[in-house]
Order: sequence, then structure tokens, then C-alpha cells
Amino acid sequence: MDDERSFSDIGGGRLALQRRHHSPSCREFCLRSPRLSLRALTAVTSAVWLVAYGLFTVCENSMVLSAAIFITLVGLLGYLHFVKIDQETLLIIDSLGIQMTSSYASGKESTTFIEMGKVQDVIINEAIYMQKVIYYLCILLKDPVEPHEVSEVVPVFQSAKPRLDCLIEVYRSCQEILAHQKTTSSSPSVQKASIVSHGK
Repeated sequence: MDDERSFSDIGGGRLALQRRHHSPSCREFCLRSPRLSLRALTAVTSAVWLVAYGLFTVCENSMVLSAAIFITLVGLLGYLHFVKIDQETLLIIDSLGIQMTSSYASGKESTTFIEMGKVQDVIINEAIYMQKVIYYLCILLKDPVEPHEVSEVVPVFQSAKPRLDCLIEVYRSCQEILAHQKTTSSSPSVQKASIVSHGK
């Protein structure tokens, strides 16, 4: 079942959250950010070229214009390939783990997978950002030595930075999957204990 709703980020920008319920034990969340604005791109390019033209009129060196074009192209490619993220995906499967994928504007994808055995919990935390209190979704990882302790906190949707109402939607579904995982993982031991008691 697919469902798509509109939300806002912490700056008021528009976000689209698509929820896919593949099964009771598998859910996927795709958070899409606005694509690169042509107006912003034109403004930055014009500013760089105006500065380059001003330097050219002063020093009368054509290399300045060539350098401006080169810097603009390299900067744009670097921004699309390493900075601008169009979509962030969170896939949670109770028997396997949690996979986070970031899709960049250039088409590059970056994926991180966390085994379910390493996940202690999924929570909504708060932090100070640009002199404001913001909320973010994060995954708590178990300490390999002390399972009840937290060894690492992994933030989710770092690029989009959705507001609290969007985070709550994802959080509730994640908690349902984690509860389902705990139920299914404890069922075999319960069944085994029942068999042993009947055998006696």
C-alpha cells in the first residue's frame, strides 16, 4: 500500500513523504526534497560571472573569464554530486535490519545498512540548530559489550530536516516494526518452553 503526504522542513520548505507498506514486517519511507531551483542556479552563475567580468575590465586578462567558467562548472558538478540530495529513503525489515539510502541530484546513491540485532531503539531526539530547537529521528545502536547501553546514535533524514509532525509518522511505523520483531523473536523460546513443560 502506497501513501504520499506533504510536510515541511524546519525552514518552511516543502517535503513529500511516500510511505510503502510492503508487509506487516517491512515498511519503506521516501522523503523527497525540492529539486534544484533554476532561479537560484541562475543567480549564483550570474554573480560569479559579473565578478569575473569586473576583474577582467580591471586587469584585462582573458584568463579570468576562463577561470570563472571553469569554477562555475566544477562547483555545479560538485554540488550536484556531493551536496544536493533529492531523496532520502528509510527501509525497515524486522528480520533483517534498517537500510538508509540518500539519492543525490547527479544520480549517485549512498546506502547504509544496520543489522536489526544492533538496533536498540528508534527515537525522536532534540538538538540546537541555528539558535533553534529542532527534532530529528535517530537510531540507537547497542553497545557490543553492554547490550543495555547505547554505543552510537545514527541520525535519519539529515539532509531534509523534516518537522516534528513528519517525524512522528515515521517513528510510529518504526515502533510497530520493532514491536513485531520483538514478538516474533520471542515466540520460538515461548513455544520451546511450552513443549518442554508438556513433555514433563
